[in-house]
Amino acid sequence: MIHIIPSDDRPVVDLGWLHSRPSFSFGEYYDPENTEFSVMRVCNDDVLAAGRGFGPHPHSDMEIVTIVLDGAVRHEDNLGNKEVVAAGQVQRMSAGSGLIHAEYNASEEEELRLLQLWFMPAERGLTPSFETCSYPQSGLTNALLPVVSQEAGEGIAGIHQDLTIYLSRVEAGQTVSFRQQEGRRIYVYAMEGKADLSGKALSAGDTARISGQHELSIAAKEASFLMLIDLP
Repeated sequence: MIHIIPSDDRPVVDLGWLHSRPSFSFGEYYDPENTEFSVMRVCNDDVLAAGRGFGPHPHSDMEIVTIVLDGAVRHEDNLGNKEVVAAGQVQRMSAGSGLIHAEYNASEEEELRLLQLWFMPAERGLTPSFETCSYPQSGLTNALLPVVSQEAGEGIAGIHQDLTIYLSRVEAGQTVSFRQQEGRRIYVYAMEGKADLSGKALSAGDTARISGQHELSIAAKEASFLMLIDLP
């Protein structure tokens, strides 16, 4: 089953310095029927004003992935990590037994757009850790490029959960296909463009939650930028 959630049905959070589109209950937005999908708990599409960000705050027992779409984010934590993560890079932070971190727009002039994803870990109480990986932009074209996976590798951030995050830029008129093992689930988010998702229309800002269907085709009606997550 492919369940499409149109962009217009997703909440909008506007704090002036932050424009956010959460896909699950988060912060002041709460829907008891929309708190999770498989091990996924958060998928926020955030735009932060220049120089603004989230001050120090705690996390524990969560795998947090940040995918920078435009601009750069400055990360700091109480483990001593200080790093700027730019478009074309992915950050994975395992909060584990607990840490405090902060995230800011690294630019004083330009907006920052990022996706932040939260997943439950396969094991609680892990030692907190942090990792940044760069992926080749050319590898996105008409292909599903893994950027985060339990099976870490060159250009692929490791994560403590049985999942894989793929990114893809599909040119108009082109199709990419995906197949997974039975009994798993798929989450798709369209950041840009329009596509046909195995017979279902998918436009920028739409998400899809898929279960019981383990083969997908994504045919781009116009140039599209997509994220696909293979979930348990």
